[in-house]
Amino acid sequence: GGLAGAAAGRATGGQAAAPLAQSTAGPANGPGDLSDVAARVQPSVVSVEVRTGSGRGGGSGFVIDRSGHILTNAHVVEGAGQVDVVLSDRRRLSARVLGALPDQDLAVLSISPSDSPSPLVFGRSADVRVGDPVMALGSPLGLAGTVTGGIVSALDREVRLGDGGRRTALQTDASINPGNSGGPLVNARGEVVGVNTAIATLSRGGGGGSIGIGFAIPVDRAVDGAERIIR
Repeated sequence: GGLAGAAAGRATGGQAAAPLAQSTAGPANGPGDLSDVAARVQPSVVSVEVRTGSGRGGGSGFVIDRSGHILTNAHVVEGAGQVDVVLSDRRRLSARVLGALPDQDLAVLSISPSDSPSPLVFGRSADVRVGDPVMALGSPLGLAGTVTGGIVSALDREVRLGDGGRRTALQTDASINPGNSGGPLVNARGEVVGVNTAIATLSRGGGGGSIGIGFAIPVDRAVDGAERIIR
């Protein structure tokens, strides 16, 4: 078996911004109308397209505030020379890598606030429970606007993520494939509970697609990392 990032640079900088919004509604009980949730969340999810010295790559991301900040994975933009984001309405925008935390596998992109969709609301790690229904949104294999569903399979699963060695992650059976990296994992209310980052694979080299075991950076760690970069 193996573990592979679900994606196809590093920079520093920061600016003052308000704290990211986190829900105080508690656990998300029941699946609700997931089609309505998907429709509300999708406009805030973007495809990330990257050009590097060795070719092209990409992943996903999502808007986190009204200042034009987009959260994604550090491995999505590693070595990036040019970064574009494609919104759900197919607008293509140039993005700047504001900063990255490779040890957390998190990065923040910046676009013009006037072009930015509405931000998603973050949940809280304490409210996430095994068995909760979740959806993964992003651009697996370049298929923008893809939504897959499942449950939280495990909490605090220890896996190797980013440059920081082994860390705990949420495990989910929502289908995650290459290109999903950096996209949100949301609960039945559409609140972000994780950042999709890696999949388990059966091949030794880490290739192949989803086998029903995916991993996401827990939301509290994602919020802390994003705020560290923005500041």
